[in-house]
Amino acid sequence: MIDIWFNKDLQCILDTHPVAVFIDESGDAEFLLKTVENKFTIHQVNSEVEELHVKYLIEKARQAQPAKKKFLVYTRMNKDDLKFVREYCETHGCLEIRYLQNYIKDKVHQTLNLNINLPKDDLIAAAKVSVGKDSTYWMDLCHKGATEIFDLNKELLPFIHDPDTYSKEKYDSQLRETFYRKVNDLLGQDYLNKPAATLAGEVVKAMLDGLAHANCNKTLEAVYKNWLDSITCRNSLNGYLGSYSLPKKLDIWNVSIHHPFGKIDEKWLAEIGKKLFNKAAIPDILAKLHQRNLSKQAQALGILFWIDVIALMEFDPGVIAYLSSFSECVEFYKKHFYKLDSAIRNLYDRFLNKRDLLEPFQELYKEHVSVFLDKWFKHWSGYKETQTGTLQRIIDDNSSVKTVVIVGDGVTFEIAEQVAATLNVIVKSTQYVLKRDAIIADIPSETENNMSRIYMDNGVTEAVHSNREKYLTAQNPDVAMDFIRLDQVNEESRPGQFLICTYKDIDDMGEKLQQKALKYFPETIEFFAQKIAILLNSGYAKVYLISDHGFVLTGLLSEADKISVSPEGEFYKAERYIRSKSRQTDLTPALIEAEKSYKQFRYLYFARNINPFKTPGLYGFSHGGVSPQELVTPCFCWERSGGSTASLSVGIENKADLKDITGELFQIKIQAAKGAGDLFSKDRKVYLLFFASKIQFNKSDVFTIQRNEHVTKEYTFDGHPEIEVQLLDATTKQQLDRAVIKQNKERDLGGLF
Repeated sequence: MIDIWFNKDLQCILDTHPVAVFIDESGDAEFLLKTVENKFTIHQVNSEVEELHVKYLIEKARQAQPAKKKFLVYTRMNKDDLKFVREYCETHGCLEIRYLQNYIKDKVHQTLNLNINLPKDDLIAAAKVSVGKDSTYWMDLCHKGATEIFDLNKELLPFIHDPDTYSKEKYDSQLRETFYRKVNDLLGQDYLNKPAATLAGEVVKAMLDGLAHANCNKTLEAVYKNWLDSITCRNSLNGYLGSYSLPKKLDIWNVSIHHPFGKIDEKWLAEIGKKLFNKAAIPDILAKLHQRNLSKQAQALGILFWIDVIALMEFDPGVIAYLSSFSECVEFYKKHFYKLDSAIRNLYDRFLNKRDLLEPFQELYKEHVSVFLDKWFKHWSGYKETQTGTLQRIIDDNSSVKTVVIVGDGVTFEIAEQVAATLNVIVKSTQYVLKRDAIIADIPSETENNMSRIYMDNGVTEAVHSNREKYLTAQNPDVAMDFIRLDQVNEESRPGQFLICTYKDIDDMGEKLQQKALKYFPETIEFFAQKIAILLNSGYAKVYLISDHGFVLTGLLSEADKISVSPEGEFYKAERYIRSKSRQTDLTPALIEAEKSYKQFRYLYFARNINPFKTPGLYGFSHGGVSPQELVTPCFCWERSGGSTASLSVGIENKADLKDITGELFQIKIQAAKGAGDLFSKDRKVYLLFFASKIQFNKSDVFTIQRNEHVTKEYTFDGHPEIEVQLLDATTKQQLDRAVIKQNKERDLGGLF
């Protein structure tokens, strides 16, 4: 604010004169020169010789450009001691600030009608800080005193982030000392001249001590929260935390709920693990965990696992007793139990190498799983796979809309739910409608078997993926389909009405890396969500996510957990199933038996839990069994909401003519319907895309067509004997119509006959 007052005082002189003299005998006001250095040419004089030299420079410049230049002469000399510059004082004007503190008091009184009573050093410091601020700054000072000179909520963060640089660049020596005094006052200690880094360290220690004892100073706590929100300053916090030692004999349950100490969270986890089955202690613990889970500071620090702990602790297995059919078990898994699978997967990812922390929660998870699987297998007779012909059903149900099907490998129902949640962050959920459904996979839940069921409806197991695609294409000769990998998806529209995308990373990573693959799953979930968002914005009305099978994780595994069985005769044993040529009477009813021809075998056997059969090789990630985690696969469909129901109907009018074109030129005639007469059906912005051999080679400009209007566009074949043209809505990229254009060269005789 003082910069505004100073500018006005100078402007009163320089509005009518080219030169003003600024006399600052104390030197306290020199900082004000920076506020006008871009407005005037400034000269400093502090001796008679300097006066003469400056007067020469000013007069010379005025002669060269008499009307343009404005000059400010700054001096600390007494007005009566001036010689050559004195003339400017008398004939042009002079601003004299003998005592800066008095100048400040006068200005506050004149402009705000307030009296300010602060010591000289505080007033000068306040003036320097006020540069760039408005009148409310001085009003606060008048009412609240010197504590308002520095806004420590804002000043402390850049200071502790880089104390040396901030102190030198932000403050002069006088202001720096005043700032240091205020910081020491905040810490409740006497001022001592010490390095900036030392003082910054004391500030952070006081902050962290306060958080550790849940009695942090409000200002320091505000700085801490801003620190975690700051992109530019955030990285320095880790350095301070690395050198900080928690107080000894600390009550870990009396720490601030927003604390930054990962070690405290792990101590909480260890203590909770000891009390998991103490029902009386659970409510108080959960109340604390809910607070920690909602803490924005904990989330910013990447402490996200409490939601998973809460999910395991709050789950009520009692409701499982009321499940009376296999279909009810499936619905229960889809609505409730999948959340436990997400929770344990996340905890495995975070704590698999910390057995003492993880083990109690894995035990709780497996207890819940055991209760649920008892019901699952009690009603196992109701099992019926619904996977065969999945893609054919989707094609049949979506004959009129442009549709994408993402066929994942090893995408569990719970991962699909995570994809849906992530997509909500990327794309507003109001832009689409999500239908959650499930498909019951065939057994054994293996890629070769299940992918065959998805692509083929004839019951044949096909090992080669390209052959599955050929089968689907042959079954739908009149349907335009494109087959690509999901990583090839971009914003470019493709000609086919159906786009089938495959993605194998989850299964590939799981089988190669086992539980080490867990750390990559969040990236995969983000990848799925990003691709679905692109597809929803690329003209496709629906995007499906399906999968061949799910998987189970064994987590911490002991030898006692492995199922040791010795089948008779010719058999093949994997982690999650046994294939046998002959019936194994000694293995039932301990195992689930399925009489099913699979390769050269006639019988399949499965465990009634999620533990693996004892086999050579690594354990951790596996599938092939009959648990809900492996068989209840996602069938999620995202459909763009709003659609075009109220929009103007537009189509290609001359499709029949386009199939037999003579010559190089052809015309596309586009017709708009009469419309409903409302605002939404008044007109529509559209454009055309051209494809040859399923590759886009041309795109028209966007044009507007009015209701009941005919628009004709003329194009050339450009060397392509057959072209597919698509008419798209320019806003939603929805495909409105399509046509095939064929060039008939036999009829184009060119006048030879």
